[in-house]
Amino acid sequence: MTEQLIAKVLQVLSINMRWMTWNLFLAVIPLLLSIWLFRNNRRRPWLWWLGFLVFYAFLPNAPYLLTDVIHLIHDIREIQSVWLITLVLIPVYLVVILGGFEAYVISLINLGHYLHRIGKSQWILWVELITHALCAIGIYWGRFLRFNSWDFITQPDALLTRGVEELLGKQPLIIIAITFLVLLVLYWIMKQVTLGFVRKKNTKIEIESGTTNNF
Repeated sequence: MTEQLIAKVLQVLSINMRWMTWNLFLAVIPLLLSIWLFRNNRRRPWLWWLGFLVFYAFLPNAPYLLTDVIHLIHDIREIQSVWLITLVLIPVYLVVILGGFEAYVISLINLGHYLHRIGKSQWILWVELITHALCAIGIYWGRFLRFNSWDFITQPDALLTRGVEELLGKQPLIIIAITFLVLLVLYWIMKQVTLGFVRKKNTKIEIESGTTNNF
């Protein structure tokens, strides 16, 4: 019986690794773009603006991993072993989901630092709120309408017509509003944790540097 359960877990994980790896790859794209776009006070030629549009097109893929919890519910029903679910399945999902959302958090932190450096600090909160709203719409489009980021290029007409039509319904608006609130709360928490970790690390480096200079 134990061997059968372990074999079942391995089978489930092997299947999940395909979409987990792909979704994490999509989540990393806006993170890498944020480093290229926002880490330096670079000029903003047409290539920068193109990268900026691609950044926002792919950004919903990072928090989208939160919705993959539905796969976890399905896998729990498949495995039906408390120990294997607790020790194997849930940790794997946590790593993947938190990894994707952390990419979202760091991407927006990079954007906020960029706005601060160019003297637009007053825009940071509004940009974050607008980004959460846009990503909530993008998550809805991806989860329920099955649109992808590249559909902005491959089928923009279908994305705009069907996507906008869906936004006029009561149920989609409720789902998007709930998603927005979830993103808002989780982002605030993860942002504090991330910035706290960075400050602690920088303080440690400064202390070690000061100690080294004393010798």
